[in-house]
Amino acid sequence: MIKRVLLGLGGGLILLVGIVLVRTLNYGGAPQDVREILLPEVPEFDAMVAAEHLGEAIRFRTITVAPGDPREGQEGPWLELQAWMEETYPDFHAAANKETIPGGYSLLYTWAGSDASLDPILLMAHQDVVPVNIGTEDDWDAHPFSGAIQDGYVYGRGAIDDKGSMVGLFEALNALARDGFEPKRTILLMLGHDEEVSGSGASAGVELLKSRGISPIMALDEGFMAIENNPLTGGTVAFVGVAEKGYVTFNLTVTAEGGHSSTPPRNSATVRLSRALIALDENQMSADLEYPLVSGLFQATGADMPFVQRMAFANQWLFGGYLKGVLGATPAANAMIRTTTAPTMLTGSAKENVLAQRATAIINFRIHPKDTEESILAHIKEVTKDIEGLEVSYGRTGIRGAGASPVSPMDNLAFGVLYAVAADSSGAPVAPGLVLGATDGRYATAITDSVYRFMPAVMTPEDLTGFHGTNERLTVENMGRLSKGYAQIILAMDANTE
Repeated sequence: MIKRVLLGLGGGLILLVGIVLVRTLNYGGAPQDVREILLPEVPEFDAMVAAEHLGEAIRFRTITVAPGDPREGQEGPWLELQAWMEETYPDFHAAANKETIPGGYSLLYTWAGSDASLDPILLMAHQDVVPVNIGTEDDWDAHPFSGAIQDGYVYGRGAIDDKGSMVGLFEALNALARDGFEPKRTILLMLGHDEEVSGSGASAGVELLKSRGISPIMALDEGFMAIENNPLTGGTVAFVGVAEKGYVTFNLTVTAEGGHSSTPPRNSATVRLSRALIALDENQMSADLEYPLVSGLFQATGADMPFVQRMAFANQWLFGGYLKGVLGATPAANAMIRTTTAPTMLTGSAKENVLAQRATAIINFRIHPKDTEESILAHIKEVTKDIEGLEVSYGRTGIRGAGASPVSPMDNLAFGVLYAVAADSSGAPVAPGLVLGATDGRYATAITDSVYRFMPAVMTPEDLTGFHGTNERLTVENMGRLSKGYAQIILAMDANTE
């Protein structure tokens, strides 16, 4: 009897090990139904010339701080930058029609194609940059608005976000126009003037296109690139953003009688608010590793993962709980798998010896595509239902509106082209990604279901620390990649007329 039990257990264990190994060895590969695209030949690009042009663009201090920027009388850097564009890229400006989008300094270029039956492509970037924190200028290896080129990098605010992409697009478009390229598919280039504070320029631009009945086959904006030393594989992975998270804030408020701090009651307003915050921190929004966008990311990189890591992702039925714990412990990974909860602002008493009559916390949620504002509100109320006197209300509306963006298709021409260019520019596996921040590309979902966030560049984790931070920089080599990659995208989308 015991022998039969042991044999049974042994056989079951062997079967379990076999299933785990088979699933592990077969795990990984390109997302299903990705189209194979043959990339066309493109003009030769001089990366150093492109880098020098980026340095020149950085010197125009197109800084936005608050919605409404640039204010009247402060538009000089934008006008100077736009004059520089015309002077630096004359062939493209001769081929395309330029118009200023009403309500600001955003630009829309239209390079008309010969076949009006083909939906256009929409290429997007933005002219503005965030400010440099006062007192940190000397922490930079080169002045943040010098555009200096040293040690193989172009330094300056906007190098990554987003003048590198803007200049790369101009380099590609100007070279194609200079070489006599005549597009069949109309090319639209939209350059927002205030992406960093409101995106009103891109919003107005999309509304303008919508009023003209224009529905692009693809919209392409900033957001992702290839990243070296990626924690998923230890190597390089190229990410193509197919969606971006939403943004919403909620106010949590507890009221009480207040009074003098010398006779404090138990369970005061501040204490009850603190309990609510702890409850939300200890009960995060749920993670779903089987959500298609999330599982697609892991699947695309699986073949390049270390064996043990690959085994865990291939057998989530067995290791799912463990994976959620590991991913949840890393802020960036945690943000990819769930809606994040971030208490950001607290208010209470106006004086140290006065008890708070209203204790308020503002909680910022970055919304995963699997969630909605309504599901977040329901989560807050469920987690804090035992907190006496707690009121939950909507806070300031997010600058990009409510909700995560729709997830763009991965079986169409546009994603196939971006997939091919990402692989060619990086030599790495390509995966769909969820952009954690907000881009102007979100607005384009009003006129197309195919909005992507990708720049054909390769960066290190150290490079990414300069994003909105100190020592923002982009390699000279990446300026060559951007110029070539954008040209490949334009020509491949023009050659395939689905």
